[in-house]
Amino acid sequence: MSKALPFRLPAPREGRVDLLIVAAEHSGDQHAARMVRGVLAEKSELRIAALGGPALAAAGAQLLENMTAQSTIGFAVFGRLSFYRALIDEVVRWVGQYKPRAVCFVDSSGLNLRIAKKLFVQGISAKAGGTTKALYYISPQIWASRAKRRFAMAEHLDGLAAIFPFEVEAYADTNLPVEFVGHPFVAADYKPPVAYDPDGPVLLLPGSRKGAVKRIFPVLLEAFSRMGGERKAVTLYPSDALLWDLQMANPPESVEFKKTEERDGPIAASAVLTTSGTMSMHCALAGIPGAVTYKTDLLTYWLGRWLVKVEYLGIANLILKRLMYPEYIQGAATPESLARELELALSDAGRAEQTRCDAAELKAMLSSDSAVTAANWMLRQLG
Repeated sequence: MSKALPFRLPAPREGRVDLLIVAAEHSGDQHAARMVRGVLAEKSELRIAALGGPALAAAGAQLLENMTAQSTIGFAVFGRLSFYRALIDEVVRWVGQYKPRAVCFVDSSGLNLRIAKKLFVQGISAKAGGTTKALYYISPQIWASRAKRRFAMAEHLDGLAAIFPFEVEAYADTNLPVEFVGHPFVAADYKPPVAYDPDGPVLLLPGSRKGAVKRIFPVLLEAFSRMGGERKAVTLYPSDALLWDLQMANPPESVEFKKTEERDGPIAASAVLTTSGTMSMHCALAGIPGAVTYKTDLLTYWLGRWLVKVEYLGIANLILKRLMYPEYIQGAATPESLARELELALSDAGRAEQTRCDAAELKAMLSSDSAVTAANWMLRQLG
């Protein structure tokens, strides 16, 4: 194994494992944890290991490595290529040695599709004649960019659970079994981190990735400051490592920080400025009015514009096929424009009502039959 990897994955407890989950980011860790809880509620004797984060560990999986502390995006990945190559080799070695009945990859296609390919090439996965199924939960966004990936996925994977209903059709010209299992944010056990309250504070949500936080959080703070008045703001953060970067932006005393996993229930908010990631979906489903914004490095931005073929960046906007949240991307993400959006979200009663109507429509579109869940899908895959 390459010396670039500073660890070796531990052996499974009891010397055996039924399912390995690979979830490299915070959101994937949380979604996979919900699935694991459902699986273990039905079959507590199953042994599950994971490369993930604290949510998977709390759900009952043996955490082999905390991957949520390692996540990177864009061209920052190139600085760690040797690490990720070594990680892929180690995961493949581990799967080949301990032979889980299935490996479930969660999102993070840049890493996970490479592991799936190598498992296939080495004859470990079921598609290559081996004993381990290669499964995928939360599809790569092939409907937005690099659509031809679906053919390699069909070659290397045994099944995929989709969280958006339109994704089933996106794979219709392949032999990959794809099933819509509903979005985890509309599941029965979903506990939303946010809720709508017209008298609540403003939410400032710069995301969970260091680079994006450093670029966008100062802009969010200035936009909030331009509003004036006595209103408070809350910023949710997923990890202690990110809190330092947030505090380096010198927020005013009116901005409170709360760790996502340590809150005492949903944070009631009157309006939101959010990046286009997972938290934007939480806010959309809660019916909180506001706007979506994002900034990245110029190289990643221009490459993204060349590769990504969608009309909107915000996932709620994409699903509804209209602007539930106005979008301010890159140069358009100015304190002036975002402050104006906050003022409208707080003062325009018609806009607040339309946001709630959009939220109800969104929930209906993301719901599946109660018997078709990610946990039930996984139990069927495990036989």
